[in-house]
Amino acid sequence: MSSDMQVFRLPDLGEGLTEAELVNWLVAVGDEIKVDQPIAEVETAKSMVEVPSPYAGTVAELHGEAGQTLDVGKPLISIARAGAAAVAPEAPSATDDAVSTGVTTSPEVEAAAETYRTEEKAGSGNVLIGYGTPGGATGGRTRPRKASVAVVDSVAEAVVLPTLEPSISGTRIPGKLSAVISPLVRKMARDHGVSLDAIEGSGASGLIMRRDVEAAITAPEAPAAPAASPAPPVSVGTGTAEGSVDGRTGLSVSARTPVRGVRKAVAANMTRSRSEIPEATVWVDVDATALLDMRAELKKRAPHDTPGLLAFIARFVTAGLKKYPALNTRFETAADGSQEIVGFDGINLGFAAQTDRGLVVPSVRKAHELSARELDAEIRRLTAVAREGKATPTELGSGTFTLNNYGVFGVDGSAAIINYPEVAMLGVGRIIDKPWVVNGELAVRKVTELTLAFDHRVCDGETAAGFLRYVADAIENPGGALADM
Repeated sequence: MSSDMQVFRLPDLGEGLTEAELVNWLVAVGDEIKVDQPIAEVETAKSMVEVPSPYAGTVAELHGEAGQTLDVGKPLISIARAGAAAVAPEAPSATDDAVSTGVTTSPEVEAAAETYRTEEKAGSGNVLIGYGTPGGATGGRTRPRKASVAVVDSVAEAVVLPTLEPSISGTRIPGKLSAVISPLVRKMARDHGVSLDAIEGSGASGLIMRRDVEAAITAPEAPAAPAASPAPPVSVGTGTAEGSVDGRTGLSVSARTPVRGVRKAVAANMTRSRSEIPEATVWVDVDATALLDMRAELKKRAPHDTPGLLAFIARFVTAGLKKYPALNTRFETAADGSQEIVGFDGINLGFAAQTDRGLVVPSVRKAHELSARELDAEIRRLTAVAREGKATPTELGSGTFTLNNYGVFGVDGSAAIINYPEVAMLGVGRIIDKPWVVNGELAVRKVTELTLAFDHRVCDGETAAGFLRYVADAIENPGGALADM
């Protein structure tokens, strides 16, 4: 690889994420870019983020297409250094589209890898979670946005050292001991339904090259031999394609939706929560009339600066967690089987927010230090950035307790699944008119249901009931509760 070429690899976007979906390129081949200029939008299991470039120069190659899932550590973009001569595309070679596994790397590849490591140190060094180098210049596009450019095999693939990544650098085809196919070649074959076993490699020692796969794709299909007898009917199962018939139900398959991004993260998180946490649930009906009356009175005095109901309840929750800290912990099991309950000096209050991308849980950091008005402002801000897909992994993954207002969906209660690795979640149902006994007389009051799901490993029912009753009492007597906070 030329010393004038800088290869930027997809960084870890926070919290150990291993992959991200490339949503959109913000630059095109030939664009002049600056350090920390956003080059691509990617969607992780946590959020949508813009990835800035640690290098300045001319975009030489984009290593991916919109909609493609990229692994962390794989080449994202190649950038020619500013002032360097344009690099002409080279003819495909063994290092362009195939990497041999388990063999000694050439001096050229070793030099390329060393160059990459040097460039990585020389870059901006701060490209995680959409942040750039402090004080770095941000640049706009120098040309109109182009359509996403298809990925092609490049010198950048050569710097993925086989000895470091034997599981992904290449695959040896059974029966073809000398044919080792690069990930890009394998993907091309897989996408076009080409069997690699049927291809004779044109590279050194029978290495299967990209051009071999392209030739197989464009080759005319041989006429099928007449069948000796009718084939038995094939039962179509869960692997059916759209438009086919499902073998179990006999119905046509109308759609198949890949599970990825936020939905994939939610599925994994909920499955882990259900499989690991022995949860229990307690609930209580609460007369919220006094809280609604207090808020209405405040709204008369300050129409544009009155906290929402959720902010008041959030304030009661943080006070309750100070009184019952066992619900603001995490249960950890070490590799040796030992277990610990981890407590926190503070509260990061998560709240469930429905977005177009699915359910996410942004968290108000150090919520115990905020007033109801400050909580309201932060809840509104986080809700907005979450719905825009701009919340950072830190904002979406740092909660210690979750508050879920499912009453906005018109339901009274829910047997909620705890947001792993937290140990408890409080749900608030809709507020409706119900008959209620007040001072021995029947009256119509504004009533809601509070539901607390908790991890029975960290506390018993007495603690959970005490916390729930504390929050319920604060809602029924908000003036007195706020005076004591």
